[in-house]
Amino acid sequence: MGKNQHVVPVGDKWGIKGEGNSRLTSTFDRQSDAIATARQISRNQHSELFIHGRNGQIRERDSHGNDPFLPRG
Repeated sequence: MGKNQHVVPVGDKWGIKGEGNSRLTSTFDRQSDAIATARQISRNQHSELFIHGRNGQIRERDSHGNDPFLPRG
């Protein structure tokens, strides 16, 4: 399982940051572009995606790994 990915505000832009990394992976003008790229990274690494709002708080989360709370069908 790879590093969890976080979409975070960076001034008036949006960045992708791997968990535990000090540097950003990429920056984008639009949050939607950052989310799309971070989602692809999370899928490739079978990790979690955390989407932060402008205030820095996590507003959404998406699992692309071994989720222990899989829906029952």
